Amino acid sequence: MTDYGRGHGSEPWNPQDPLYGDQGWTAHQTQQGQVPYGGDPQQYQHPLDPQHQDPQYQQQAQFQQEYAQQYQQQPQYADQQQAYAMQHAQGQQLQQQPSYDGQGPGQGWDGVHEQQYMAAVQTDPYAGADPYAQQSAAAYPGEAPDLYATPEAFPPPTPPGRRHLEPDPAEVEEEPEESPLPVGGGADGDEPVAGGRRAGRGKGGKKKQKKRSGTACLVAAVVIAAVVGGGGYYGYGYLKDRFGATEDFAGEGTDETVDVEIPKNAGLGQMGRILKEAGVVASAQAFVDAANANPKGKSIQPGIYPLKKKMSGTAAVALMVDPSKLAVITIPEGARNADVYKMIDKKLGKPDGTTREIATRESKNLGLPAWAASNPKVMDPLEGFLYPMRYDLKKDSTPESLLKQMVKNASDKYAELGVEGKAKELNLENPLQVITVASLVNAEGKNHDDFRKMAEVVYNRLKKTNDVTNQKLQFDSTYNYIKGQSEINFNLKEAQAFDHPYNTHFVKGLPPGPIDNPGLDALTATLNPDHGGWMFFVSVDGNKTTFTKTYDEHLKLVAEFQERQAQKKNGG
Repeated sequence: MTDYGRGHGSEPWNPQDPLYGDQGWTAHQTQQGQVPYGGDPQQYQHPLDPQHQDPQYQQQAQFQQEYAQQYQQQPQYADQQQAYAMQHAQGQQLQQQPSYDGQGPGQGWDGVHEQQYMAAVQTDPYAGADPYAQQSAAAYPGEAPDLYATPEAFPPPTPPGRRHLEPDPAEVEEEPEESPLPVGGGADGDEPVAGGRRAGRGKGGKKKQKKRSGTACLVAAVVIAAVVGGGGYYGYGYLKDRFGATEDFAGEGTDETVDVEIPKNAGLGQMGRILKEAGVVASAQAFVDAANANPKGKSIQPGIYPLKKKMSGTAAVALMVDPSKLAVITIPEGARNADVYKMIDKKLGKPDGTTREIATRESKNLGLPAWAASNPKVMDPLEGFLYPMRYDLKKDSTPESLLKQMVKNASDKYAELGVEGKAKELNLENPLQVITVASLVNAEGKNHDDFRKMAEVVYNRLKKTNDVTNQKLQFDSTYNYIKGQSEINFNLKEAQAFDHPYNTHFVKGLPPGPIDNPGLDALTATLNPDHGGWMFFVSVDGNKTTFTKTYDEHLKLVAEFQERQAQKKNGG
């Protein structure tokens, strides 16, 4: 069977086919590519030929006429049909086609036949019309319906000149691409497509085997398993840390010691994580719980702590709240070098005297400023240059490294405060005397207000116009410095008779160098004294310092002080 049900045999077409009766072409002519109505004269047969006037043909012609009349009712086809008939008639006149009786062109028909032929042509429903043009639906009553718009209609006819020809490449529908994954179909997994063809078959009819990648499936499975497994692991860890029993070691730990550094502004949680990473505690939560349970747990200071491995959270917190256990050395304000040396020896586990010996031997190599050695009578060149603050100790810390760091901090602070430029403003000979005044202020005063008044006392007693003390400072702290003591009640007559450059009860003016390491408060007070005209001071009760401007006021306070000391001695 052909595309429209027309075969090569003698079987007639379906009478319901709109193309029924269009017998201008035979199978032979179509296969030869000949155009109807202008082909082989021996094969051409006019539809009105008497030999075809059988009942079947008459029925076919009647159906064709009725069909044509329906199209003639539509105005858009009238002009096209008339134009097509005229062109077709002209083409027949020009055609060198013999008649049926063997005569020349146009000689085989009489006038009646010719008129009937023209009438038949005019009734051709397809004349001058595009068979593929979509017909508009009837918009007004009485218009003929589109016979091709119904589901039961036959497909539109192919133009005569294009039947059974090779299709235009542009009109060839591309075969659908193969589906990346099968969705059902035959037993071999190929999916069926329209037209009964299977995906994967090329034009040659050979089946393309669809190879599925097992590696891709395996990779996908591994990725999914990793995501699920990783999420489950961390989820389990979170739930365990959040709701499970807190992991904790028992006891004071092992014999192995590690140095753990706690940074500044670290919270308890961060401290716990640092200790856990160092192997000190079993979990950060154990440390946090112990710190919250300890009244001093939130006062843990930053620094380096020597801790044991596998300690309980409680043991770790108990050690860290004890400042003496912290691997740091804190130099207090007003501390003498002799005391600093002892602290370093103890913290680093060195024999007594080790740091003092290094300080004496290496004093010129520890970074002192040039003006520090301005007086050859200085007892200790480093006195006043071991800046008071906290220093963290490390495994590689040595006495020399600590001394260098302290000297550097002092030099930096003095440069920041502009000590060199302030010396002349304060009527002092050099920057070293500024540090010396600050050391005296720090030794005699108790707070910043005392420090400012104490600095005023020093500057007033150093004046050449001072005829009350004759430019003697008479500070007990200088005598105590020489003796290496910190006594309040000592023999004043012995002190006044003791000849020493540092004894201000004996010599005029300032001692050769500082007597301690002044802190920031004493330094700023020295650079900005009170200017209250103070000349004397005394601490009657040992806590509060009282300042006076006259010697008589001072003598009254001294008498009160001596009476208090006598009562203490007698047990009163």
